[in-house]
Amino acid sequence: MAEAQKLKLIDGWEVVIGIEIHTQLATNSKIFSGSSTEFGQDPNTQASLVDLAMPGVLPVLNEKVVDLAIRFGLGIDAYIDQASVFARKNYFYPDSPKGYQISQMDNPIVGLGHIDIQLEDGTTKRIGVTRAHLEEDAGKSIHDQFEGMSGIDLNRAGTPLLEIVSEPDMRSVEEAVAYIKSIHTLVRWLGISDGNMAEGSFRADCNVSLRRPGQPFGTRCELKNLNSFRFIEQAINVEIERQMEILEYGGSIDQETRLFDPNKMETRSMRSKEEANDYRYFPDPDLLPVIIADEQIEAARAALPELPAARRARFIADFGVTEYDAHVLTLSREMADFFEAVVAAAGGAKQGKVSANWVMGEFSGALNKAGLDLADSPVSAEQLGGMIARIVDNTISGKIAKQVFGFMWESEGKSADDIIAEKGLKQETDTGAIEAIIKEVLAANEKMVEEYKSGKEKAFNGLVGQVMKASKGKANPAQVNELMKKLIG
Repeated sequence: MAEAQKLKLIDGWEVVIGIEIHTQLATNSKIFSGSSTEFGQDPNTQASLVDLAMPGVLPVLNEKVVDLAIRFGLGIDAYIDQASVFARKNYFYPDSPKGYQISQMDNPIVGLGHIDIQLEDGTTKRIGVTRAHLEEDAGKSIHDQFEGMSGIDLNRAGTPLLEIVSEPDMRSVEEAVAYIKSIHTLVRWLGISDGNMAEGSFRADCNVSLRRPGQPFGTRCELKNLNSFRFIEQAINVEIERQMEILEYGGSIDQETRLFDPNKMETRSMRSKEEANDYRYFPDPDLLPVIIADEQIEAARAALPELPAARRARFIADFGVTEYDAHVLTLSREMADFFEAVVAAAGGAKQGKVSANWVMGEFSGALNKAGLDLADSPVSAEQLGGMIARIVDNTISGKIAKQVFGFMWESEGKSADDIIAEKGLKQETDTGAIEAIIKEVLAANEKMVEEYKSGKEKAFNGLVGQVMKASKGKANPAQVNELMKKLIG
């Protein structure tokens, strides 16, 4: 794979970006209590005495979050700390009922790892992951439902999170968005999170700074709680412009946390950025160290699915698709599985490229137009693959296939074979029948024949079009071309 190395500068400034991602882990209960994590329930109905840290209660670690964290660590080829420790991170906000957060500081469960991102020009770049640690979420402040007051919903308090911290390896907005999308794909691929950004299951904090090439890192500002790819791109661009304007006029950047306002297209100061010592971390006295046995790691490794990068490489090698095709087809595990099922139904690996074209083209276009998720598609992989098999064996042409697909989309589980038979869409491959149609077209279009003989290729295409029209689209296009040239002489 080609590595992206070229230094990108904006008006002589190099952008440096590091990302902290909070992803909600896919558990039914919270990290230290049995409270439900179900989304959308009435405010303050899913916060137990443990979540609120009431006197006399003790947290108990949810075993599943450890397995999910290990799975992520293996997915980024990271070091797994077999003796990780929970700490109390002290801060005081209205939606933090304990006055502290149980998190990890010195011994995160996942250590150094990496992920490779693919950029628009086809190059790849390796982004380092510093750590990924377990922690609990806080509640939620609501400012727009009560006049002159704010509401507090503690349903999210204690929800299990994995905070994924990158190295400051990104040098452009494109790289930052590609990295976040890659992590988003991976956590969903591994089944450790649903990645639902609208529900708060996946959000990013972006640390942005500028420097002159070769100089030490500049002062960074953290853009907090960005929950859509579009907002992430907009916020980073706005912050780059803000910092550049200050630095160009000789000013200095204050290290702080900033919020992005998409309506005003600006970032505004939220608070000065805390350092680790400001949080007064200390080991949580109620929680023992998490000891992970070799057998637990190996069991997680054995259960790991084929990862996106490996699957992309296999698609290219086995199915003859391009790097771009492989990238698109592995944007989700569900799509990759669907594509492989289509290939199998279409006749095997040799039909990989035509299957990719249909999955990424007509099929995905129909999903988008209908506003459907893949799981809700009215056309199954087996149906689509079966239709592609009929293109390959010349039962139907590519043009007729679009009609068949349309009927399949509207039918209830009918196969391509059923629709071809019902609608009389089988392609005409009988040489005698096609020759008869061509002769009629040639006799009726002598002027176009002469134009073709004089070197006008468009005239030939026009004649082919007339034949296809006369055959109602059923004549085999390759045979029409061959026989037409033979008959014109």
